[in-house]
Amino acid sequence: MAENFLTQVEIPQQKHYNGVPFPAVLSPNPNSTISQLPQIIKEQKPWFGSLLQQSGAILFRGFPVNSASDFNDAVEAFGYEELPYVGGAAPRTNVVGRVFTANESPPDQKIPFHHEMAQVPEYPSKLFFFCDVEPGSGGETPIVLSHVVYEKMKNKYPDFVERLEEHGLIYIRVLGEDDDPSSPIGRGWKSTFLTKDKSVAEERAAKLGMKLEWIEDGVKTVMGPIPGIKFNQERRQKIWFNSMVAAYTGWKDARNDPVKAVTFGDGQPLPAEVIHDCLRILEDESVAIPWKKGDVLLIDNLAVLHSRKPFNPPRRILASLCK
Repeated sequence: MAENFLTQVEIPQQKHYNGVPFPAVLSPNPNSTISQLPQIIKEQKPWFGSLLQQSGAILFRGFPVNSASDFNDAVEAFGYEELPYVGGAAPRTNVVGRVFTANESPPDQKIPFHHEMAQVPEYPSKLFFFCDVEPGSGGETPIVLSHVVYEKMKNKYPDFVERLEEHGLIYIRVLGEDDDPSSPIGRGWKSTFLTKDKSVAEERAAKLGMKLEWIEDGVKTVMGPIPGIKFNQERRQKIWFNSMVAAYTGWKDARNDPVKAVTFGDGQPLPAEVIHDCLRILEDESVAIPWKKGDVLLIDNLAVLHSRKPFNPPRRILASLCK
């Protein structure tokens, strides 16, 4: 029984939807002889699977996960297949095994709500985050249930949502040759496509359904049209599976104008006021739990969007993506 090893705890930031906590928060059972997270995971895998399906996200707090390699062991214990980070926008560094730094963009920038890699066809189904170094202040990773956002948007903007379902979205991003660490979308084309060869980059982009247009000091990538709304088969509900608000409000750097970064699939511009109201809905429905050293957060990427608040250093959050 999972209860032999774990206790479900309540924390003030949690929300409840139909009596189900979001996220579920688990701590070690003080009476258990086993507190090692990988061992508990291996013994209780089906139970964790059904809890994740019910809640959308699970926070493991108070377990002895003290380093990147401890975190890697916990991720490995779940047995999900690793997803290589091809086509994503964030600058990241491999730390150990299948563990990477989370988006390394500057601390004063917030990273808007998104489903991980929603702008490419092959995206992770699960994400893990680990708090290696607690933030000085701020730096939470707010999460929000995608079907709740869809329902609220559909009620308030039925015509907009209908257009979105009919046409999908096109994402446009200009990449330099090398990584630009000052930008939240600063991955250059060489590290985005894991090659220095333009023709290999074109092949890899084509596999993602992405068109490349080479320009003087980089490349313009055009992705789509791809759906802005998906149907989550497991949960039988529609989800707000897109990077629309993130692109429109956050894909800004020396090369990119965010308002041009995303359009309807027929090329028509998106209405600014609807996007900004969607951002407000995302923020209203979100849960932001301050990180504690050793926290592990497991997210179902088909149920939950996540973001990052600005912070005062230090802060080191590590991540792992699963197919």
